[in-house]
Amino acid sequence: MPRSWHRPNADEDRARHGGLPAPAEGLLTDLRAALSGADRVLHRASDRLARANDASHYMLTPQAVVAPDSAEEVGRLLRATAALGVPLTFRSGGTSLSGQGVTDGVLVDTRRHFRDIEVLDGGARVRVQPGAVVRQVNARLAPFGRKLGPDPASESACTVGGVIANNSSGMACGTRHNTYSTLDSLTLVLPSGTVIDTGEPDADERLRAREPALYEGLDRLRQRILANPESVRTIRRQFAMKNTMGYGLNSFLDHSRPVDVLAHLVVGSEGTLAFVAEATFRAVPVMPHAVTGLLVFDTLSAATGALPALVETAPATIELLDAASLRVGQLDPQADRVLQEIAVANHAALLVEYQEQSADALAAHTADHKGVLQQLPLSTPAHLTGDPRSRNRLWHVRKGLYAAVAGARPSGTTALLEDIVVPVPALLATCEELTRLFNRHGYHDSVIFGHAKDGNIHFMLNERFEDPENLTRYHRFSEDIVDLVLGHGGSLKAEHGTGRMMAPYVRRQYGDELYDVMCDIKRLCDPGGFLNPGVIINDDPGAHVQHLKTTPTVEPEVDRCVECGYCEPVCPSRDLTTTPRQRIVLRRAMVAAEARGDLELLRELDEDYDYDAVQTCAVDGMCQTACPVLINTGDLVKRLRAREHGKVSEAGWRTAAKHWGATTRAAALALDIAASLPEPVVTGATKAARRVGGEEAVPLWTADLPPGGQARRRLIDQESERSGHREVDAVFFSACVGSMFGTTTREAGAGRAFAELSRLAGVRLALPPELDSLCCGTPWQSKGLRSGYDTMRQRLLPALWEASRHGELPVVCDASSCTEGLRSSVAAARAEGSPYEGLRVVDAVEFVSQYVLPEIEVKRRLPSLALHPTCSSTRLGLDDALRSLAGAVADEVVVPQAWGCCAFAGDRGLLHPELTASATRAESAELAGRTYTAYASCNRTCEIGMTRATGHDYRHILELLWEALL
Repeated sequence: MPRSWHRPNADEDRARHGGLPAPAEGLLTDLRAALSGADRVLHRASDRLARANDASHYMLTPQAVVAPDSAEEVGRLLRATAALGVPLTFRSGGTSLSGQGVTDGVLVDTRRHFRDIEVLDGGARVRVQPGAVVRQVNARLAPFGRKLGPDPASESACTVGGVIANNSSGMACGTRHNTYSTLDSLTLVLPSGTVIDTGEPDADERLRAREPALYEGLDRLRQRILANPESVRTIRRQFAMKNTMGYGLNSFLDHSRPVDVLAHLVVGSEGTLAFVAEATFRAVPVMPHAVTGLLVFDTLSAATGALPALVETAPATIELLDAASLRVGQLDPQADRVLQEIAVANHAALLVEYQEQSADALAAHTADHKGVLQQLPLSTPAHLTGDPRSRNRLWHVRKGLYAAVAGARPSGTTALLEDIVVPVPALLATCEELTRLFNRHGYHDSVIFGHAKDGNIHFMLNERFEDPENLTRYHRFSEDIVDLVLGHGGSLKAEHGTGRMMAPYVRRQYGDELYDVMCDIKRLCDPGGFLNPGVIINDDPGAHVQHLKTTPTVEPEVDRCVECGYCEPVCPSRDLTTTPRQRIVLRRAMVAAEARGDLELLRELDEDYDYDAVQTCAVDGMCQTACPVLINTGDLVKRLRAREHGKVSEAGWRTAAKHWGATTRAAALALDIAASLPEPVVTGATKAARRVGGEEAVPLWTADLPPGGQARRRLIDQESERSGHREVDAVFFSACVGSMFGTTTREAGAGRAFAELSRLAGVRLALPPELDSLCCGTPWQSKGLRSGYDTMRQRLLPALWEASRHGELPVVCDASSCTEGLRSSVAAARAEGSPYEGLRVVDAVEFVSQYVLPEIEVKRRLPSLALHPTCSSTRLGLDDALRSLAGAVADEVVVPQAWGCCAFAGDRGLLHPELTASATRAESAELAGRTYTAYASCNRTCEIGMTRATGHDYRHILELLWEALL
């Protein structure tokens, strides 16, 4: 029996947990014992509230958050929480949409440590842990021409654990290649702590011996279903289409051994039956040849009416987008021209793709059905493109559509995404009635999109749940939706899982008999009912309108966020402190605490937020590259940093901006002096200074830092520079970071390499006047030092304007982060209506790839090269040029699959070395598997960060290219 526990009184709660309910008595002690340490048991108010939300419209605050690293630890956690009677919920990517990833018990973070991927049988199978992101798994399978069967739109962020928990499918896989159909085996941890690998030859016997009640119960339920013809008919009808409503009862028809039945019941069980420690899938072939087209119709009815004819042409996918979806998609800067040119009125579109193994097969396939496309009632002629860029732009919009639509919602509203499926012949009538329901209930800004080929559509609503009348409206709308979908023989959930959202309606969809079977499944697997209670099995008719999110208005970045979690896999601080989503969630929690007068909670959150969210943010902008609504959380962090600076700090950095040449030379000299002294002396001195001045103000010197660099004015021969202003081809703005940080080998850095490469190619360069005193502005901008930033810009832009002949010549920079900084300064000038908006800034990598490489001859190639793109090179679109230069230098170029921002971030790596260590851990571990001839990047501080992380000397790719000519 569970041990009873006492909740402290309200005063104790507030004193110890910032106004939140305290964890169950003894819980933290038992959790620490289960995990053999306290560092993986989080219980601060900020830890709990940061994870109270997922991508759904539900919110529950956990009592604690834990991060086990093995199946054995999970087993101990299950036993510990069951003994206390405390619920436990597993979460990995947090992209689920139906409320299955939130809890007021213990939240288990399975993404932190369960990330292993092992390709088996030459790519035919893959063994994966639940924290691995789907895109990462597919990257490992890509060299074998294979991929996972499920292809959810959230593949850049969702993990295998969620894919299994929700029986994910996606845009192309249908039911043939969904999670259930491609599963080979699972390693399960049952609520009792028993671990079963269903792929072992004796797995069935082991289950019988270790869990006899479960084994016999599953066999008994199977016999019960098979003996009832009506149950068999209902199951076959329900699972002939996409269906994630309730438990996967088709397991009883498709499998006979209880261990196989159990494994497939766990698929789609949303963490209510067992923990999946590992899964093995049968991979499916990648179709390397494809054409894609956006077929535009005058109305939604015309689009859905065309589906039967289109389905007959056997496309891989048919995605539906209504008029509102098209309008939002047009706002995406990456949208394809064919989408941007639609004058959207009541239009709808079908995004169609045909895939084949060979070009000839694809040509034959499309030729066979060309007549069908020509006969469709289209607004514009059908056009299928095989151009990878155009296809990627179309799919980029589709994959980010939910979050983009949600991001465009009115401030203060919560977005809800529904997910239904009906037989394809009933889709037209369903969409027409759905539109009428929107109008009847006053949901006027709703959108419809989804996987039309499967009869599976999504629709989104915006609601303000703090108003009781709106709760009533939403409940009535839900009842009408249930009647509509079930009336057409459909399922209330196709691929997003039952969750809390549709749990009250499971009985209604399946009937009493099969619902009773599901309840028995839950009791057999989880007798105590502690695994994710309230999800899938829930007899409370109002469960779906409880624990709903409210979203207060905070600030622009926060208000647009739908908490989808797409940003998290690319965030360099995700394993150290917080992610962009969590930074935003905590900002909302702080505003909510202030609004209700919970000043103690507000104080605690504010104190923790400084380090967790502000100081350990790399402000690298990678979150924006993944965000469907282009939120750059770094912009928020910069503003928050600006509030922390006092007058002395502002004045000091403003003075530095005025005397930047002296400042950079002083920094270089300090590095030279430090390198000449005994390491303990320098390290001890900087540590002492950090204790006095603060870790955010004083950098930490370590022995792996290089000596100082050379003054920038020496990069180009002065006589050649004076040879004639009119003969210059480009202005060279060498980054000041190269003058502060030299190279470890005392060889010339990127600036000298670029100058020499340009000379050899006949490209004539000039330096801006007073270059040594100029900077792109990033040091001030990243810290939120507006005054110093403006001071530098007022000196920088006129100098570049004059040197470039008022924008006639390109300005070339030799450090990717500084190129981005220069472009940011020019963008600010554009916003101000300044004439300097005409400046053209080009990165040296792109410039050399385009203008220099064709004019030079590489004489010595390297056998192998490990390449580290930077966050700035990614944001600037330089990675293709970077790879081309690397390919010119080395026979083999490898970008680690675990690549990510190194988070050195100017001086972040000096102020908070733990940030870079955490951000580079996975990439360093991958690189440790072999030794490369050379290691390269395209930004000096990133090279320092990666050198520190790996122990290998990273150099700018231009240095290696120059040396390859000698």
